[in-house]
Amino acid sequence: MGPRGYPIQPHDEDRMPETTMAQLLERVQGCRVCEASLEHGVRPVLQVSEKARVLIAGQAPGRRVHESGVPFDDPSGDRLRDWMGVSREEFYDPEKVAILPMGFCYPGTGRSGDLPPRRECAEEWRGELMGRLASVHLTLVIGQYAAKWHLGSGGAKLTDLVKSWADYAPARIPLPHPSPRNNIWLAKNPWFESDVLPSLKGLVAQALR
Repeated sequence: MGPRGYPIQPHDEDRMPETTMAQLLERVQGCRVCEASLEHGVRPVLQVSEKARVLIAGQAPGRRVHESGVPFDDPSGDRLRDWMGVSREEFYDPEKVAILPMGFCYPGTGRSGDLPPRRECAEEWRGELMGRLASVHLTLVIGQYAAKWHLGSGGAKLTDLVKSWADYAPARIPLPHPSPRNNIWLAKNPWFESDVLPSLKGLVAQALR
């Protein structure tokens, strides 16, 4: 303590340097918290930059993405890019689009499809990474797990969340997963294509400007 009880401030040369985004990503890539529970091994897949204008908050990589190491490098990604109205070049520019699934590693497959994202991933990394994304203007919230985190949706049904998308716009938009497995849902809910997608494309374009 200094005079009159005030704490002594360290000189600039004594201050601990702030962790850079590159250093943070290096730590994420080296994470082994869930290794014992991942049948197919550890391979965090994400895309992030402090300059990103749009954030895609998804669930977890699938098998194909796990093998390539490229987020949404599958038919789901083709559909999502179409929904957003962006090119592959724009989509894979981290200074435009950040991609942070709730789980960074492929969780494996269960009886009815891919397993849920490992909760340890968000607990370990999400808050710190989200704190770096001050330039994000629009967050696309894909699926129930992301909705619980980003919308505080609790046990709300995904269909109800997507129907109420305007309540969250223009900063956040809840979306169904673009997987081909959701073709039946999309066929049963034609309002999504007619009502939501035109607004989504406009909001994405506005955010990227």
